[in-house]
Amino acid sequence: MSDLLPTTVVGSYPQPDWLIDRDNLRSRLPPRVRAREIWRVAEPFLEQAQDDATLVAIRDMERAGIDIISDGEMRRESYSNRMATALSGVDIDKHGSALDRTGHPNPVPRVAGPIKRLRPVEVRDVQFLRANTDRRIKITLPGPFTMAQQAQNDYYKDEEELVMAYAAAVNDEAKDLKAAGADIIQLDEPYLQARAEKAKKYGVKAINRALAGVPGPTAVHLCFGYAHVVHTRPSGYSFLPELADCIAQQVSIETAQSNLDLAVLKALSNKQIILGVIDLNDPKAETPATVAARIRRAFAIVPPERIIAAPDCGMKYIPRETAFAKLAALAAGAAIVRRELRS
Repeated sequence: MSDLLPTTVVGSYPQPDWLIDRDNLRSRLPPRVRAREIWRVAEPFLEQAQDDATLVAIRDMERAGIDIISDGEMRRESYSNRMATALSGVDIDKHGSALDRTGHPNPVPRVAGPIKRLRPVEVRDVQFLRANTDRRIKITLPGPFTMAQQAQNDYYKDEEELVMAYAAAVNDEAKDLKAAGADIIQLDEPYLQARAEKAKKYGVKAINRALAGVPGPTAVHLCFGYAHVVHTRPSGYSFLPELADCIAQQVSIETAQSNLDLAVLKALSNKQIILGVIDLNDPKAETPATVAARIRRAFAIVPPERIIAAPDCGMKYIPRETAFAKLAALAAGAAIVRRELRS
C-alpha cells in the first residue's frame, strides 16, 4: 500500500445479479427495515452465496489497485438496515414510518423499547474479509444520528436520548470489529447533512460516544445521498466544519458530482480527508487524468499527506463493470499524482 495518496472505497460495491434482484433494489427507496425479497438465493444457501459474492468484490478491488478495501457490503440490503434491525428495542413485526431524505415516507424500524446490541452483527464480515486479503481493510457501520433519523421513536423521551442509545450500541459493535481485525472503522452519517439543524445540537456528541475507546483510525462519511436516488447536489455541505470537534481521525466527503467548494476543508485541518473524486452519477468511467485533476484541486487547501482518494459514495447502485472501471481509474489517477509529487 502507498503511504502517499492511498486509495479506498466508501463501502458498498455492486452485488452480483445472481445474488440480488437489482430491478427490485433500484425501484424503491433504500430499505430501512428488512427486505428479504431482494435476495435471489434461498435462505439455507444465502450465507454461502454472500461469502462467494464477497470474494468477488475483494478480488475486483484488489485487481483495480485499491489500497484499502471493504467487503463490498455484499451481505446488506442497505448500508444501515442490517445493523438497525439487529438491535433490541426494535419491533420487527410492526414497522414505523419516517421521511427519507428525498422527502418521501419509508417504512422504518419502530423503537418500542431500550436500544441495545444483543450480539455481534458484522464481526464475521470482518473476520471473513481479513482472512481473504492481505490489504488494509475497512468496515462500515451506520452512524447513530443517521439510524435515529431512520426510525420511529415510540419509547425514548426525545430524539437526543434515542441517538445516544444508538451511539452506545454502535460503540459496542465498533470495539468488537476492531478486535476482529478491522484496520479502519467508518461511521456512515449522511443524515448529518440532511438534518443539519438537529445534527448541530448532538451529532458530534453522538459520534464521540460511538467511537469512544475504539482504536484508530476511525472515519465519518458524509454524503448527499446515492446518485441513483438523489440527483441534484448542493455545492456545499450544511454540516461539515463541526466535525473538527469529533474524535474520528478521518472525514469522508464527496466532491466530484457536486464540484464541491473545497474551501470548507480549511475547518478540518486536524483531519485526514477521504476525498471523493469519482462521480457515481456519470455512467462512464473517469479517465485517470480526470481523477488526477480532481485530486490536485484539493492541494490548495489540504496537503497531499492528509488525502485518501475515494469514490464520492457507495457503489451499490451502479453496474459492476462500471464500478470496476471507475475504481481502476481511481487507482491510476492517484498513481499519476503520486509520481508527480515524488519526481
